[in-house]
Amino acid sequence: MIAYVKGELVFVYERSVVVDVSGVGYLVNASPATISRLPVRGSQVQIFTYFQSGESGQSLHGFLTQEEVRLFTLLISVSGIGPKVASAILGAMTPQQIILSIVAQDAVALSKAPGVGKKTAQRVMLELKDKIKTAAAFDDSSSEIAASFDSAASPTSAAKQDAIDALLALGYGRAEAVQSVLEVAAPEMPAETIIKLALKKLMKQ
Repeated sequence: MIAYVKGELVFVYERSVVVDVSGVGYLVNASPATISRLPVRGSQVQIFTYFQSGESGQSLHGFLTQEEVRLFTLLISVSGIGPKVASAILGAMTPQQIILSIVAQDAVALSKAPGVGKKTAQRVMLELKDKIKTAAAFDDSSSEIAASFDSAASPTSAAKQDAIDALLALGYGRAEAVQSVLEVAAPEMPAETIIKLALKKLMKQ
C-alpha cells in the first residue's frame, strides 16, 4: 500500500495531480478543494494517499492530512458510497464538520456536499454513527468532539442540551449548534450563559 507520495508537483488537472517521485510520476486523484490548497507547480509536496484496487483498475486518492484519509476510508465503507462521493464530501466539509454532522445526526449539513442527497446522508449517518464514536482511527481532538457530544446529550449536562435546543429553534443547523456549544460551555455554566456565548461566536463566523 502507498501511504503517501512526496516529490515535485509537476502537473495539476481539474481532479488529479502528478507528483514526480525520483523520476517516477504518480497520478493522484484529488478533489478540487484539495487541489486548491496545494502549492504552485514545481513545488515540493507530500500528499497522503489511499490506494484503491478493483475491477476497474488501480488508483491513488490524495489528501493533505492523514485524518482525511482515515475519514475517506470510513466513508467508502458505507454501502453505495464510492470514492467520487467520498471525495466530494471531504471537499465540501472539514473532517471535524463531517464528524459533528454524523454524531449530531445532521442530514442537512451532510447533504450540502455535491452528489449527496438526503437518503445518502441518512445512510452515512446510520452506518458510521457507532464507528465515529469508537474509531481509534481519528486523532484525539476528533474523539473528544464525539465524546463531548455524548456528554452534552446526557441528563447530567442538561444546560448544554437546552442551549443546543435554543440554537436549533433560532434556525441554526444541528452540527453548528453542537459545535458552538461544545466550544464555549464550561462545567456548571447555566444554559443562558452558554446560549449567549454560543450566539456571540456564531455571529462572528
